[in-house]
Amino acid sequence: MSVTDHFPAPSSIRMNGAFVRVLLDWLDLHHLDAPALRASVMRYGPADAVPILQWPALLERAVALRPGPGRGLEIGACVGFQHVGVLGYLVLASDNLGQAIYAYQRFEALFYGVKLARVTLGAHYAEIGWPITGMASLGLLVDETAISALLNFLRRTAPDAPSPLEVCFPSPAPADPAPYERFFGCPVHFDAPYLRVRFPAEYLERPLPTADPTLRQLLDRQGEALSSALPGADPFAFQVQRMILRLLPDARVSLAEIAAAMAVSVRTLQRHLAEGGLSFQRLLDRTRQELAQTYLRDPSLGLSEITLLLGFAEQSSFNRAFRQWTGQTPGRWRREHRRR
Repeated sequence: MSVTDHFPAPSSIRMNGAFVRVLLDWLDLHHLDAPALRASVMRYGPADAVPILQWPALLERAVALRPGPGRGLEIGACVGFQHVGVLGYLVLASDNLGQAIYAYQRFEALFYGVKLARVTLGAHYAEIGWPITGMASLGLLVDETAISALLNFLRRTAPDAPSPLEVCFPSPAPADPAPYERFFGCPVHFDAPYLRVRFPAEYLERPLPTADPTLRQLLDRQGEALSSALPGADPFAFQVQRMILRLLPDARVSLAEIAAAMAVSVRTLQRHLAEGGLSFQRLLDRTRQELAQTYLRDPSLGLSEITLLLGFAEQSSFNRAFRQWTGQTPGRWRREHRRR
């Protein structure tokens, strides 16, 4: 992996609002009231896209309440699947740890709005890493929280998995590095070229007891489709699309329903989308079309199931919409594009 790969500046990266709420769990764990910090965290809804440059300040405020080395490790260890949305379910539904790591890489954009991670394989190791121009430039506290969250999540899904071979941070070494090696159970290096974690090669084959092939296939299809339909670098449009996905199966995808779920007025939602050159209907149609075409390639899904997954009340409504998008009926499009 080359650390000179082009990655977006930190100012363009957004993170899942649900992840920010891990601070509430950490405060509860240590019986810290912190009303001001709690209020700051609660400003963000689970579906909000939070600028990542706001994350270091929130972490620093938390650590100031309980000073000590490696506090980011504690915070990251509180992360559960409820904090990472679809990524968490993809991990839980994976067959093995290797599949889980690749799922994270493939669909990381659903969490950060951009793809940052790189997975590489060596003769005796597998590595997941981030370039120094991306998240690593935000400092050790952010990095240790993120890596702690990732590893602790994997440990929860496969408790008997071996420890990493090494963890490397691009930040200078802290005054007391011992807590890091105790937490990760492996050598920890600092002043590295980029943020990375290396696992023994056999780690990838470790089966996950939570594997659910049916759930994983569905989430995989949703992830693929949404990755294709991501509305560029517009964080508000990305937030609207996430809410569309959440409400689609319940057939609650009207402009008014989405605005209410996001706690904004219809006019505000329309104005923000218009500033990015989008309309609500265009974003809804694009998301539905990408999902529909992904689902139609899978012969295990019937048209009635696809209709429900896309939030249409009747199959005839889905048929009309799909013809408008593609000029073809769903059945004909499926015959021409069926996966081989």
